Amino acid sequence: MLRLKLAVAATALLAGAAFASPTAPKNGAEYTTLKTPQPVQAEGKKVEVIEFFMYHCPACYALEPAMLAWVKKQGDGIVFRRIHLPLTGENDPEAHMFLTLEALKLEESLHAKLLTTWHVERRRLKSDADNIDWAVKNGVDKDKYVAAYNSFSVIAKLKSAGRVAGTYEVNSTPTLIVNGRYLTNPSMVDASNPGIPRPQLDQATLQVLDALVAMSRK
Repeated sequence: MLRLKLAVAATALLAGAAFASPTAPKNGAEYTTLKTPQPVQAEGKKVEVIEFFMYHCPACYALEPAMLAWVKKQGDGIVFRRIHLPLTGENDPEAHMFLTLEALKLEESLHAKLLTTWHVERRRLKSDADNIDWAVKNGVDKDKYVAAYNSFSVIAKLKSAGRVAGTYEVNSTPTLIVNGRYLTNPSMVDASNPGIPRPQLDQATLQVLDALVAMSRK
């Protein structure tokens, strides 16, 4: 009986250690430090947090509710922004859609609807025509959308999106960059903390994010 109790206690201790690790993440495990720090768009004591994502990415969709709650909790302490990883290169239609809505200052208001389209309605927006049709059906003026879609600034950003991702050493989504210096994502947290149940992985990732934001403030 004593041996059984000790075995149970040891198992509980190991489990506790696994779940405690995201609160004290280690470089090279739960996160990495970028070889070349990138400039940030945050001023003063605010910390910039970037989410690299893709509209079609199931893991991005799964993270979204917890991510939004985390951002709201930070208040004015952070500057949060998204960058769409261009999966298919310079003509990636998803990234093109994102950059167009961003240029029109509609990305934030339509982000949830786009995710719903992909992951709840299971509609695939895989072409320019799909994107334009979706935008118009969701209340965007067609002429303004097309003008922004074909604008020099949007096309230039689209063509450089892959290079931008490369400077941040991003090759998968969702990936989070803190203060232009630290990179983490659910896959890293999962690999470094075997045994975390999938429903708790997103919260563990946000614990790592908390620690990286605190490090950045120091």
